[in-house]
Amino acid sequence: MARAQGARAQMALAFETTYGTPPASGFTRMPFASATLGAEQPLLNSELLGYGRDPLPPIKDAVTADGNVVVPIDAQGFGFWLKAAFGQPITTGADAPYTHEFRSGNWTLPSMAIETGMPEVPRFALYSGCVLDTLSWQMQRSGLLTATASLVAQGEITAASSAAGTLADLALQRFGHFNGAITRNGTALGNIVSAEITYANNLDRVETIRSDGRIDGADPSIAALTGRIEVRFADQVLVTQAINGDPCEMNFGYTLPSGESLTLVAHAVYLPRPRIEIAGPQGVQATFDWQAARDTALGRMCTVTLINGIEDY
Repeated sequence: MARAQGARAQMALAFETTYGTPPASGFTRMPFASATLGAEQPLLNSELLGYGRDPLPPIKDAVTADGNVVVPIDAQGFGFWLKAAFGQPITTGADAPYTHEFRSGNWTLPSMAIETGMPEVPRFALYSGCVLDTLSWQMQRSGLLTATASLVAQGEITAASSAAGTLADLALQRFGHFNGAITRNGTALGNIVSAEITYANNLDRVETIRSDGRIDGADPSIAALTGRIEVRFADQVLVTQAINGDPCEMNFGYTLPSGESLTLVAHAVYLPRPRIEIAGPQGVQATFDWQAARDTALGRMCTVTLINGIEDY
């Protein structure tokens, strides 16, 4: 009997034309580190009395399909997750390299069909109507650079064979923490120990009464771009901004020597006034839980620019 192993697992992704209807072809093999995407249906204990101490059979509750996928931040595959988070990008360039600009504020987000396969069982689970709720990652000095995509799906269909057909493959070009940099108002921001970035669509599940127990959709509400920066306390620049309540523009970017780059620009970042603690003889650090807001001049909260060799997403 074959036993499932994560090393042999695979993931295929394609964008849907109609919500909840997986396309017949056009799937791409996606790199991923782990996935909790799945469907579950809990059981409700019977509340009925009069049949003795032993309980009556439980009743099935509603089906919930959601989970997280941990993916590498790379020059090509990460664009699929950016499209899921922000919508269709504005692409420019007559030939490679192409510039894909993702903008916040879109009211309509694309849905995806994602298939996870364990060929040794075999079990292939196809999740339709996947909409991205949050996309988050950390910047630090070392380690593997990955992002976590939180998804809300409509439902799950399992089969013994793949429904994705022939998969398109991507050239894997990973960004690393060594390739990262942070700027504030165009000037390099020093003394940064770590940073966290989270973009949230704050999806509203449309939980209507249906015979199949699925949701009717997941609608985006007010978006949020938040995070945290931990700095070695060396000057009063950030503290002064926090006290004054003024916004700044923050740029979180990665650039490969071959020319591919990924840049997230938060156009209006507000900082809270932090508590400056002296914990001992080591260096003093301060933590700022920042929030981004809509920039009145640009009319949006953030812009993500991805430069790579893919012509269109």
